[in-house]
Amino acid sequence: MRKELLKKVKRIVVKIGSGVLTDENGGVDPRFLDGLAAQVAELSGKGVEVVVVSSGAVAAGRQALGLPDRPRTLPQKQAAAAVGQSRLMRAYEEAFSSYDLKVAQILLTRDDLANRRRFQNARGTLDTLLACGIIPVINENDTVVVDELKFGDNDNLSALVTNLVEAQLLLIMTDIDGLYTADPRTDPSATLIHQVGAVTRELERGAGGSGTSVGTGGMATKLAAAKKVVKSGVAAIIFAGRGERTLSRVMQGELLGTLFLPAGESLNRRKHWIAFTIKPAGSIVVDAGARDVLSRHGRSLLPSGIAKVEGRFDRGACVRVLDTEGVEFARGITDYSSQEVEKIRGHQSGEIEQILGFRYGDDVIHRDNLVLL
Repeated sequence: MRKELLKKVKRIVVKIGSGVLTDENGGVDPRFLDGLAAQVAELSGKGVEVVVVSSGAVAAGRQALGLPDRPRTLPQKQAAAAVGQSRLMRAYEEAFSSYDLKVAQILLTRDDLANRRRFQNARGTLDTLLACGIIPVINENDTVVVDELKFGDNDNLSALVTNLVEAQLLLIMTDIDGLYTADPRTDPSATLIHQVGAVTRELERGAGGSGTSVGTGGMATKLAAAKKVVKSGVAAIIFAGRGERTLSRVMQGELLGTLFLPAGESLNRRKHWIAFTIKPAGSIVVDAGARDVLSRHGRSLLPSGIAKVEGRFDRGACVRVLDTEGVEFARGITDYSSQEVEKIRGHQSGEIEQILGFRYGDDVIHRDNLVLL
């Protein structure tokens, strides 16, 4: 199954963690980058387009700032990123130029992808770079980002980039062989899971924390990234990046790491964007009848089924949709602001214009803008 799936792949996103990219001193490892460049050149020669999501800027800048450990404060992290980003890209350029490959730096914040117009602009830029045979190297813009615009980690960024560029595969190179039944660092009976058909809550609960002092993402964030991409019909593989030619071997179908199979019913790119890229501005709580209609029948959310409004949001914002137990089961783009929803909740759609003095439509969230989670 793995080999058959990989035969169809023509565009991939490769996420490289700090623990893989850096050497024992915390700096960028030129030997690893040289090996990576050789494998990317091999894939490019076979007609596979490669997008790299790379950590390592903060680690690369840490030494220059004289910091003994990973930066703990936001100003320290931003300063380290400012120093390290140029060093990181220079290392990529030197390694990839040896194989006649050119690289381009792309720095993103969450807002760049949450804004639909900027999302489309970023997609156009990346498509043009790939058409020109240039390898995009993407990282979060740590020098300016603030908490509300953060992706959280580059695992999450790689999942969103996979949707952005319409890649057919996400490869996460990490410092562990893949997803285990338990934490192999503490449980000697833990065994590697070679294939996952669905990301269950049991798997999520079993994922551990960060395994290195230079990275921010652990297995839990990698599992979350895999969960995001399989929802859009894309496979993901988590594997150890430090082995001998592991990227090439994975692409040849060798049984390395953990393969996450695409979901049977996938989200289109717009609904994936709604579900995972936009940061929700508030919540709408619906009654049991509304939940049943939304979940089972794929209907739009009408004001009559709304029990409560939480937070303040404008028309066109992304909101969580919760049941009365507080469980989020959907997200969507609202056609009415929080103040307007508060006034019309519990009423019939025919009463909207009488209550508000105007009417955008019968739905608070149209089914085309609603995503079941």
